[in-house]
Amino acid sequence: MRIKYTISLVFFVALVIIEKENNIISRVSDKLALKQTPQTPLQPSGLSHILPKHNASFTMLSKTNSAFSLIKRRLENYSQHKEVVTRGSKHILLLATTRTGSSFVGEFFNQQGDNMFFLFEPLWHVEKMLTLETGGTNATASAKAYRDVLQQLFLCDFSLLESFIEPLPVNHITTGLFRRESSSSLCQESVCSPVIKGVFERYRCRTRRCGPLNLTMASESCLQKEHRAIKSVRVRQLENLRPLAEDPRLDVKFIQLVRDPRAVLASRMVAFAAKYKNWKQWAIDGEVPIDDDEVRKLKGNCDNIRLSAEIGLRQPAWLRRRYMLVRYEDIARFPMRKATEMYRFAGIPFTPQVKSWILKNTQASKETSGVYSTQKNSSEQVEKWRFSLPFKIAQVVQKVCGPTLKLFGYKFVSSEEMLTDKSISLIEDKVFNFV
Repeated sequence: MRIKYTISLVFFVALVIIEKENNIISRVSDKLALKQTPQTPLQPSGLSHILPKHNASFTMLSKTNSAFSLIKRRLENYSQHKEVVTRGSKHILLLATTRTGSSFVGEFFNQQGDNMFFLFEPLWHVEKMLTLETGGTNATASAKAYRDVLQQLFLCDFSLLESFIEPLPVNHITTGLFRRESSSSLCQESVCSPVIKGVFERYRCRTRRCGPLNLTMASESCLQKEHRAIKSVRVRQLENLRPLAEDPRLDVKFIQLVRDPRAVLASRMVAFAAKYKNWKQWAIDGEVPIDDDEVRKLKGNCDNIRLSAEIGLRQPAWLRRRYMLVRYEDIARFPMRKATEMYRFAGIPFTPQVKSWILKNTQASKETSGVYSTQKNSSEQVEKWRFSLPFKIAQVVQKVCGPTLKLFGYKFVSSEEMLTDKSISLIEDKVFNFV
């Protein structure tokens, strides 16, 4: 009886240590203010199903050993992470909005090689759950949640993200991570679990068939990488990410990707036809109600992008040498040059693997250039919108997004003829000081 009591006490202490260690690594205080599904508690090794159910002492002892093993492994990983930071680990956050070419530019880092851990739109889960719970997106709650999830992911901690994944992962295993196949890091052999017969995997990895994603394995793989990069189109204001820049454990570089708002609207009208049905109708009718909610939303989007860029370009102390502004049009016209600049800014070696990918994927044929494809004939993409967006719609964008167009160096059009005249460039030669 005394042995069972002692083992139980040791196991309880182990669980307390796990909880304290989690609190040290994971800053989740703001998360508690949000209404959410409780996070799956940390599980031991998951061997209970093969242990003799009648032998309680043996089961408890196994759990105790598993608990201490878990503590040891997580503390070793945390210690290892601190060593990685001190020897020059970089954290890159690619900020953009939808239809700005962010998936294409994200591949510049996704293709970097074995020393890069890349995540594609992890905040998709956060936005989805907050929207479901509140009936809309609360800007303040979203900003805090986005910031905290990004901070933990840069530290290779997936625990907070887990609480936003639906359905909730079981023993840190999920089949529902958004666009897993878009992250080569999550498809590497070390993270690729065996395919389980009868278990549906929503997305398959490009290079191999993998079973459900084990987020513990993903965390351990992340800790082995020297650099980490995340691509997101969901952060509205750069100012909200200041704690990331001031976190001594991180060395974050922010790259803000922008595109001509007229081109963005034209692309969204094709990619998100149902959501932009009003714009499509206005394009046919030739008249746009300037006070419509959709027009106000467009103005709000432009203002958010501009305000973030203005903060970045001012280079406040917390952003000094941490912010870079890049136009999609410049990347499309000069992909290798701009990629070189981004890598130089990030302080990461520009590998032959990335160069090879860029050469291959900037000369794609029409057959391979789908709406969501990362293969583009990049020079053609710059001008394509000018022949699909009616002049009346372009005028509305210029009216509500005028300051944004001016800041980023996009020229206004004054007539239908000017809009469709390819001999007239709508892109000013402009250098943005980001260092």
